[in-house]
Amino acid sequence: MKDSYGRIIDYMRISITDRCNLRCRYCMPEGISLVPMEEILTYEEIAEICRAASELGISRLKITGGEPLVRPECPELIGMLKKIPGIKQVTMTTNGVALSQYLPRLLENGLDAVNISLDTLNPQTYQQITGKNQLDDVFEGIRQSVRAGLPVKLNAVLQPGINGGEWLELARLTTLFPLDVRFIEMMPIGYGRNYRPVSNQELLLRLKNMYPDLRKDESIRGNGPAVYYRIPQAKGSVGFISALHGKFCKSCNRLRLTSQGKLKPCLCFEEEVDVMEILRGKESAVHRELQEDVRAATRKELLKQRISKAVGRKPREHHFETAEQITECRQMAQIGG
Repeated sequence: MKDSYGRIIDYMRISITDRCNLRCRYCMPEGISLVPMEEILTYEEIAEICRAASELGISRLKITGGEPLVRPECPELIGMLKKIPGIKQVTMTTNGVALSQYLPRLLENGLDAVNISLDTLNPQTYQQITGKNQLDDVFEGIRQSVRAGLPVKLNAVLQPGINGGEWLELARLTTLFPLDVRFIEMMPIGYGRNYRPVSNQELLLRLKNMYPDLRKDESIRGNGPAVYYRIPQAKGSVGFISALHGKFCKSCNRLRLTSQGKLKPCLCFEEEVDVMEILRGKESAVHRELQEDVRAATRKELLKQRISKAVGRKPREHHFETAEQITECRQMAQIGG
């Protein structure tokens, strides 16, 4: 499936909840309003959307939140999605707090890889950023995942004056463990608008100064836009996702599905395409009189039309670097990480 600029769209990020067990200041601080559960897609509805998407060429899925592991039976959803013909990979992004608890079920259901948010190695700084004292739980999730052989990426968002000085300590984790560490520039979405990003261009220069033999890693290390480098003799690579200082839109391959059944062509803009109404609203009501097998086939075609519509509306590029051109006003937890 190609968009109007010839980019192959084969990857969908799926938010399954807007709930989270942390209160990160740039994402979901205390007091944020939550959507009633009856307005959230059921697992069966998510699977139905993914079956339609797979017939259009979507082959890789990322489960996100909020925090996906706060929603009951999340591992079983992964098992459901893995069984869909055409789906080659199902991965997950998590804050890692409950990862060790659910890891056996996640592995049993076929999870292919995990991304774990880790902004700091310091317990006091972790509590300052997240509002919780659960860094040890995150470390345990990382250890168990690595021990189990699950591919692991650690995602770090640096903030000047908070954890900005920890870049080297975080990067050096790749020399100790077989995992990747990725630095993600603070995106100006929701509460993130209030924080100044640390430039990945500057980080890369510092890393090159520290390691003159640093080499670009050209191997395929995931589905996203990260650019990777490897410290000599390291077991993993250091990645940079640079929304502000390294626009990656030419290679964008994704759609986002929010927990409320909206397809987002681009994170930067408010435009979205509604698929929930096909499953529950007027589009569904029109076909209630049809036989069940005919109704299911009709719903799939309607879903495929909406998915194609969303792909057709993908813009040429985002404009995170120009605040006045950003039209998305919701919080990241409400959209999907």
